[in-house]
Amino acid sequence: MTEAVGKEIAVEGVDPRELYGPQNAYLELIRAKCPELKLIARGSSLKVLGADQEVARFEKHFAGLVAYYLKYGHLSSQVIDQCFAEGYSASDKPLDKDVLVYGNNGMIIRARTANQQRLVELYDKNDLLFAIGPAGSGKTYTAIALAVRALKEKQVRRIILTRPAVEAGEKLGFLPGDMKDKLDPYLQPLYDALNDMIPPLKLQKFIEDGTVQIAPLAYMRGRTLDNAFVILDEAQNTTLSQIKMFLTRMGRNARFIVTGDVTQIDLPRRSDSGLQRVMSILGPVKGIGTVTFDKGDIVRHPLVKEIVEAFDKNARREDMERKLMETKHENKE
Repeated sequence: MTEAVGKEIAVEGVDPRELYGPQNAYLELIRAKCPELKLIARGSSLKVLGADQEVARFEKHFAGLVAYYLKYGHLSSQVIDQCFAEGYSASDKPLDKDVLVYGNNGMIIRARTANQQRLVELYDKNDLLFAIGPAGSGKTYTAIALAVRALKEKQVRRIILTRPAVEAGEKLGFLPGDMKDKLDPYLQPLYDALNDMIPPLKLQKFIEDGTVQIAPLAYMRGRTLDNAFVILDEAQNTTLSQIKMFLTRMGRNARFIVTGDVTQIDLPRRSDSGLQRVMSILGPVKGIGTVTFDKGDIVRHPLVKEIVEAFDKNARREDMERKLMETKHENKE
């Protein structure tokens, strides 16, 4: 009879709480897969007791599970079934082939509309993308999901998210704290998306070591952004010279996505916005893709779609009234 042995397996590069699941739910599923073994979780290591051959088999499957998590940032009961099946390889494709990234708490993030899917498809063919459309259409969220996927798959070394620090029709006055404290309120929407997709402890580490950088647009001047996935959000609030400065930061192996909503320009003069102008200027350039989102892509609360539609109707009515007044004025002259 084979003598029972014990082996300590180090859990490296993964927070054990994420690997074992809430209330050790995933660990219990793993135990159920290996009833002939005794598993004892001890912080950043897992002690395995059982027959030598079974321990070796478990170690192979467990290594595959850890590799899967490190690659895709996600675990579920289906993934555990897959990783502990005979013949499984860590190089196997994930179960959901259309998933962009597995977020926190098992959240599955994928393209949910036709234009979101088009953004994903154009990403494979272009180094620079423009994603333009109304609030709630998922343009920035999809772009950040693509960035997180590229980082996890080691296509790039860092993610850089930026937006102009422009107040949305309010004068906030003096903000307390250091420079980061003053700027974070403008960048919070970017943090919100990242918090859905990267575990908090890992995200904090990424921010500390510069793997993920979130900064106002003014901080981009003078930089060359190599091996990076860079997203400019709220680009409708940039001037033509600002957006030119941003686009010319592109370095080797860099991917850029520019997002914006031309109906929500917060600059003192709407005519100062450079987003539509730069898209017109760069129209003939190859290697640049454009996706125009619309009301059908809005994936927030159902009322958001109705709100956008109501404002669009009002803008069309006001435009017609303005043109009518101009015509009457010309006729009088």
